[in-house]
Order: sequence, then C-alpha cells, then structure tokens
Amino acid sequence: MPSFDIVSKVDLQTLDNAVNTAKKEITNRFDFRDSHVQINLDKKNYTLTLEVESDMKMKQVIDVLISRSVKQGIDANAFDFSKDAYQSGKVLKKDVPVTNGLKQEDAKKIVKIIKDTNLKLQAQIMDDVVRVTGKKIDDLQQAIAACKQAGLSMPLQFINMK
Repeated sequence: MPSFDIVSKVDLQTLDNAVNTAKKEITNRFDFRDSHVQINLDKKNYTLTLEVESDMKMKQVIDVLISRSVKQGIDANAFDFSKDAYQSGKVLKKDVPVTNGLKQEDAKKIVKIIKDTNLKLQAQIMDDVVRVTGKKIDDLQQAIAACKQAGLSMPLQFINMK
C-alpha cells in the first residue's frame, strides 16, 4: 500500500550554514560596523540567540537571517519570532526557537485537512510524524496538494513516498 510521511524538520547543518552566512554578511555590512551583534545557535535545543544594540538593528539582523535561511532552503516559518526582545544591560536580546518536529495540535490539524478531502486515505499520528496511507498514489498526491494549499504556519516536508 502506498504511503508517505509528513514532517516539519530543519536540517541542523543547513541551519548552521545559514547562521554562519548571516554572521558573515553582518560583519561585512557598513551599518553594523563598530556595533555589538551576536548570533548564537544552540544545536541541542534548536534555538537562536540574537544580541544587538537597538531595536532597529534587531529587525535588520532578523531580515538578514531570514533571507540567508531562505537561500539555504529553510522555510521562513521555521523561525518563531513571536517572543519579544528583552533588555540585558546595554544590549537587546531575543531568543528564537526553530521549529523541529510537529506538535500534537498541528498534527491533528493536518489529519483533519486530509480527512476533509474525502479521499480514501488513512492518516495516523506517530510521535512528530503524520503517516498517510492509501490505495492510489494519485490520492496521496492530492493530499499533499491539499496540505500545501491549507496555508499552515509551519514548514512541511513530505518524505518516504513508497
């Protein structure tokens, strides 16, 4: 029986490359000359820590980080910028978690989207993966299209098509 998995993961090496290219661009930019800017990646917890001097520079660092990540193939929705920046001494800090794995409520939304297509498919939640099985590959491809058109606020990858 044909099947595929729906996941929401970010490759750690690709993320590291994106962060390093963003750091390199920031050190070469004239508007960041002689200012305190730090981008740290916690590889264990998938979080970025941004440190800058002002709110305007924070927005510029975020723009550079997103543009470099998109060029590396990471979806911009993988970063959660919803937390506010906080003052720490003379610098402004912001913790940015990177989405890695589907949360339970997101997996339920995906299953509901697949059920609403009225195709003969079974979708089951397996930890942070949603496995979709069906008799026809065409139905599976329609389910992929439905998930892409749903406009979910998370990056989805469709893997293990068998």
